[in-house]
Amino acid sequence: MIDKMLRAAELGLCDHCLGRHFASMGHGLSNAERGMAIRVVWTMLTGRDYRPVGPEECPVCRGLFSKIEKYAEMAIEALSKYEFETFLVGSRIPEELEEADRRVAEELGTEPEPLKRELNREVGKIVSARTGKEVDFEDPDIKVIIDARFDFVELQVKPLFLYGRYRKLVRGISQTKWPVPALGGRSKYGTSVEELVAGPVMEAAGGTEHLFHGMGREDVDARMLGNGRPFVLEIRNPVKRSLDLEALREEINRRAGGMIEVLELRPATRRDVERVKSLRPPKSYEVGVRIEGGVGREELEDALRRLVGVIEQRTPTRVLHRRADLVRRRRVYEAELVDLKGEEAVIRVKCEAGTYVKELMHGDGGRTRPSLAELLGKKVEVKYLDVVWVHDEEVE
Repeated sequence: MIDKMLRAAELGLCDHCLGRHFASMGHGLSNAERGMAIRVVWTMLTGRDYRPVGPEECPVCRGLFSKIEKYAEMAIEALSKYEFETFLVGSRIPEELEEADRRVAEELGTEPEPLKRELNREVGKIVSARTGKEVDFEDPDIKVIIDARFDFVELQVKPLFLYGRYRKLVRGISQTKWPVPALGGRSKYGTSVEELVAGPVMEAAGGTEHLFHGMGREDVDARMLGNGRPFVLEIRNPVKRSLDLEALREEINRRAGGMIEVLELRPATRRDVERVKSLRPPKSYEVGVRIEGGVGREELEDALRRLVGVIEQRTPTRVLHRRADLVRRRRVYEAELVDLKGEEAVIRVKCEAGTYVKELMHGDGGRTRPSLAELLGKKVEVKYLDVVWVHDEEVE
């Protein structure tokens, strides 16, 4: 190993690069300190004059490590407008530097610490000392990326995730924004649950973009009542991360003016997004229908009992323009009569996620079987549909 050190010292490497090639030796030393020690040993054993080599003279890093302080200051300046507790430094360096390092390693038979790792660590130490923030290798609030190819710093800010449940109290608004170019990008339905929830949060967090992840969605003309539908709001590039969530919840509800109500709001993670998107809990609905010609209570209740079980639904005609024409099997768990007055009935249905409840009632020309219309032998018209409970507690 001494022979390798002496050969390395002959190559004119800076202390950082010299030390990197023997990074496993000298516990507790920085690479620069390790390189200096090797150079001292070389001086003592060869009897030649000690001559330090600065990074600007180094044939490998070519001045890269002379910019550590500069990059740290650039990082601190970029970070200054953000609220964060943890960070991590990464880098992109010119390929020719890495190639020069590989050639030296092959010549010496060493396994050096990568250039990037040295640069990241040394810049990170300065940033941490001056900001008081901690390095986090697993899930930092912000990643600082040093682009040494073009001498600039960019930030990758971890999104802010908030979990909540919403109730949609009016009909005629969509869950997510539905921009229409002819309307100048405004939503097709005027507004959406997403916009009503995200507006106050974006203002408070100072983000640049938002995404709304719902546990399924209800039709535009359906209300979402009961315990509310779970969602995760994702805010991209937030300037602030510590928010008064209860005050935000109250502000969302105030501005919504009775259109929606957020029942809870709490911190979340990307894992919550995956959970919300993947879970498909049963749901309970209240459906208002008109049965042409009317029907007796006993006959209707008997038909609803026969509706419970497995049904087959071919893709409804109303969504054929955007979904594949397939036959899907779904389970109806409960179907009961709530009220009956003449031709008008109110029915409560609990069914598997993905069930087309309107078609379960009117049959869609035989594309859903069985349906209430088929079992009664009468035309059934859906007057309204409300989601009254999301049974996510059953699939936790």
